[in-house]
Amino acid sequence: MQQESPPLTVAEVGETMDAIAPTRGADMRSEGGGVVRPVVRWTGTAREERPDALAAEEPLEIRLAGRPLTVTMRTPGHDEDLVAGLLYAQELLRATDDLDDIARDPEQPNRIDVRYSTRVDAEDRWRRYSYASSSCGVCGVESLEALALDSPPVTAALRVRARTLYGLDGRLRATQEGFGATGGIHAAALFDPSGALLVAREDVGRHNAVDKVIGHALRRGLAPLEQYLLMVSGRIAYEIVQKALVARLPMVVAVSAPTSLAVRVADERGITLVGFLRGERMNVYSHPERVIE
Repeated sequence: MQQESPPLTVAEVGETMDAIAPTRGADMRSEGGGVVRPVVRWTGTAREERPDALAAEEPLEIRLAGRPLTVTMRTPGHDEDLVAGLLYAQELLRATDDLDDIARDPEQPNRIDVRYSTRVDAEDRWRRYSYASSSCGVCGVESLEALALDSPPVTAALRVRARTLYGLDGRLRATQEGFGATGGIHAAALFDPSGALLVAREDVGRHNAVDKVIGHALRRGLAPLEQYLLMVSGRIAYEIVQKALVARLPMVVAVSAPTSLAVRVADERGITLVGFLRGERMNVYSHPERVIE
């Protein structure tokens, strides 16, 4: 039996990234955040060749002061927000003032270096070392016990009218240019209690989309986010609630279902969880007092 190869380390993945960008064939091009290439489509017995849009996915290496930290698979775009949000969720960043600079390597566009401000003890922030993929939102934890959340419950007095929530699925879909083109990309957005959109982002990883919107807010000095709600285009799993808790978001809304662990953690940590928001229907799974008539 052939033995499986060991997984690549962060350093090994980083070394191969210079070779990744040139592998795009001449028949592929970027278009609206995606990649277009020819496919053969079958409909019954009919066969045709036509272009098809794919969700773009590339590796991003994140370094701290020149030292490789992690590699995450993501949809290119708003990378600085993604990095800030990811490090914030892992508590490698705890405030806007922790950041000195987020710089892209001029020799490798898929590599970003984060510099801490002088107020931060960089060595003290290295415990959550991770190799992330487009389906992993809790990478970097060292044991099951590390999944326990230290953040206190969210106690924000946010209230949102049901009628306001009913309009959010359409507003989120209106921002999803990548999904409209490819059908294969997730979205997340931050709204205020009136339903006004602060920011929306797309990515092949649902947790990446969340990191991008939280990172956007963090870099603009808006964290903690006690006066906003988070909406996601897919399901709500544990890692989404964990990110919301760290960012102090009092409400998470989704067009799909939550998992049992997501509901349990949200209930314990003071977060209102709304699922199956479609048209004028929704389920409120925890802390329903924040949704009013």
